[in-house]
Amino acid sequence: MQISVGGEVVEAQAGDTCGDVLSKALSKKKFKQVVAADCGGTILDLSRPIGDGCTELQAVFEDTPQGLDVIRHSAAHIMAEAVKRLFPDAQVTIGPSIESGFFYDFDFERPFTPDDLEAIEAEMKSSVGRDLPFERSEVSKDEAKALFEGLGEHYKGEIMDDLGGEEFSLYAHGEFTDLCRGPHIPSTGKLKAFKLMSVAGAYWRGDEKNKMLQRIYGTAFGSEKDLKKHLNQLEEAKKRDHRKLGPALDLFSFHEEGGAGMAYWHPKGALLRTILEDFVNHEMLKRGYDIVRTPQILKRELWETSGHYENYRENMYFTEIDDVPYGVKPMNCVAHMMIYNTGLKSYRDLPKRYFEFGVVHRHEMSGVLHGLLRVRQFTQDDAHIICRPDQLHDEIKGVMDWIQALMGLFEFECMMEISTRPEKSIGSEEDWERATSALMNAMDDMGLPYQINEGDGAFYGPKIDVKLRDCLGREWQCSTIQVDFTLPERFDMVYIGEDGERHRPVMVHRAIMGSVERFIGVLTEHYAGAFPTWLAPVQARIVTVTDAQKEFAETALTALRERGVRVEADLRNEKLGYKVREAQVQKIPYIFVIGDKEVESGGVNVRLRGENLGLKTFDEAAGMVLTECQEPFKRGGMSYSFSSYPIPV
Repeated sequence: MQISVGGEVVEAQAGDTCGDVLSKALSKKKFKQVVAADCGGTILDLSRPIGDGCTELQAVFEDTPQGLDVIRHSAAHIMAEAVKRLFPDAQVTIGPSIESGFFYDFDFERPFTPDDLEAIEAEMKSSVGRDLPFERSEVSKDEAKALFEGLGEHYKGEIMDDLGGEEFSLYAHGEFTDLCRGPHIPSTGKLKAFKLMSVAGAYWRGDEKNKMLQRIYGTAFGSEKDLKKHLNQLEEAKKRDHRKLGPALDLFSFHEEGGAGMAYWHPKGALLRTILEDFVNHEMLKRGYDIVRTPQILKRELWETSGHYENYRENMYFTEIDDVPYGVKPMNCVAHMMIYNTGLKSYRDLPKRYFEFGVVHRHEMSGVLHGLLRVRQFTQDDAHIICRPDQLHDEIKGVMDWIQALMGLFEFECMMEISTRPEKSIGSEEDWERATSALMNAMDDMGLPYQINEGDGAFYGPKIDVKLRDCLGREWQCSTIQVDFTLPERFDMVYIGEDGERHRPVMVHRAIMGSVERFIGVLTEHYAGAFPTWLAPVQARIVTVTDAQKEFAETALTALRERGVRVEADLRNEKLGYKVREAQVQKIPYIFVIGDKEVESGGVNVRLRGENLGLKTFDEAAGMVLTECQEPFKRGGMSYSFSSYPIPV
């Protein structure tokens, strides 16, 4: 049997494994870096026999995303083995790989301690040193259930019942056996670099009605160098954590007594939001959008018509008014369709682009709430474009142009995915194909690369998801564009065509920042709290050397504010170094120092993020601030006239 490996044809013998074939095509040095095999998109263990249908095989290397997934999944098994050796009464549940590592959930009577983690990690290293092979077997459901019941692992039977089927694969290394699809590294010795990170609570099946388990998180890489790099990035990320910077910079806070998952915006944080939202509103008007405002709650029957009640109600909040059931909106689309249906539209009226900074509520499990990044109440920069089918292509391109402009303003790198029809969805197959093709054609026309994410679309239509890569290389999901032929049908949206007949429009759902809260959380970490000058709530702080300059400082404060600078003054009788340091800790871009020399010359000494720029007049100092504010917009081919806001005190 002939197998193609990277363009080279390899003769495979009966009984050869994937590893046997790859070892014939690769050098010994290269083969040592292989952790699995790829046969037609299916990742397999190196110990799996070559099947008759496999004509092409690719090596999965330890430093690739697929390779890391295999390594981390195997690390979860090795960790579970270590826990069972140290704590035999602990029950194992599930242990997948995740984006930055792996975890395993355990049912154990007492909390795991930091000392326990050290002991577990040491036991894992012992297992790695023994270089135990991962061995796969396939057994009947009855055999698997009997095995795990005999081991006292009661959760595994429930998992098998949920999965269905009569045959299951098991993986064993040493004395540990787990229910698993695989694949895994050839042996425990292939786990070269790993670290256990933390312990957290997690409800079984993610349901807070179930028992609270203990989740041990870890990470693993193909080399110690990559692991060290990752751990250094985590340390840097801790310094940038928006949950610490937000309160420290007096931007926002959270209050459990008022309700979990809802942010309280302090004056400076609210000002930052206002500046950002004003700019977006300005751009939306320039790009032909109409700004609208809609209610927070709508009758439940509207959510039933839209399909949200059937497909999304577990994430919604409901109430009753005058014995009529209402739903708090989790999205703005239904309300925007109400506006469209107010009055008959002509083909000449389209497209209609309705934009709203709409406040929405979604019920998130308490365990997944995470600062501004995962909340229950948030604001979407939400728009719905209702257009003729022949306008769809250009409308998608217009949205992508705005995404590139906005993300370019913050120097984010963008990566695009097109997500296709999920199992739980509404609408015809024909409409889904038309919508998916429209997204692909627009992206192709703009020359933008994208990946296909099968089955991850919204329940009413396919979508483009845009991920951002920040300065630490982390990826964040923010922007989305969704094409929808279904809701216009359900809400009987029409326009009168050139032929005088009624026609059905198509709707594009789009949110660019996604959640304003989440986006500001990402920006806070991206800039480590040192926001660009145009966005900084306080652009400059005047600091005096002594009380003798207080009167002139007040004059400077008024003059600079009149020139459009968001400036405040620190006139306390404190040492200059202390006041300068405090301004730097608050991440204020400009510090204007006023001593006797500055009073005499009628100006200020300018410092920009630690760099001394010397003595400047009020006009020069204000000009420097305002010029810097415009630079990112000019770089992106945009312009924006900033409103002058008073500084919160």
